[in-house]
Amino acid sequence: MKRYTKADLEEIVYAQLENLNALHDLLSIMKHQNELLEKANMKLRDEITDFKQKMYPKLSGRKSKLSE
Repeated sequence: MKRYTKADLEEIVYAQLENLNALHDLLSIMKHQNELLEKANMKLRDEITDFKQKMYPKLSGRKSKLSE
């Protein structure tokens, strides 16, 4: 069984800390990208809704005539 010196353990801990910091940075970037995607999706959803309303305007009173 290998025995680690204090310097070896410190090196391992600092390497792990660097990896954790890198993961934190990546998670922050992904969170920001998700927020941007959500905003873009909401904008597209609104644009599609507006487009559908322009292409297929609601016909008022037509249902009541059909049901009579």
